[in-house]
Amino acid sequence: MSDNFKFFQNRECEYFPCHKGVKEEDFNCLFCYCPLYFLGDTCGGNFAYTKSGVKNCVGCSRPHKRENYDVIIARIKEAIGTKDRPCPVEEALAREAKKA
Repeated sequence: MSDNFKFFQNRECEYFPCHKGVKEEDFNCLFCYCPLYFLGDTCGGNFAYTKSGVKNCVGCSRPHKRENYDVIIARIKEAIGTKDRPCPVEEALAREAKKA
């Protein structure tokens, strides 16, 4: 099975690249809105809270690094209590690959 589903880039986006610190060719837009935002201060990213208490992730490039797909998915699975179960989407893709 290929890993093509782990990377997406939208160079036409007016904000591309929206964070500094990632090579343009490796900038992953797949997690445009960070799926770890809901974890607050335990997300593991480089963030700060504004004076009004809003989480500001402008300094974080963690979800946009090509190599971090597996890290992000693992953290989501851990947070929702499914870390010991395979990802249903990846399971379905593997089944389809076996049929081909």
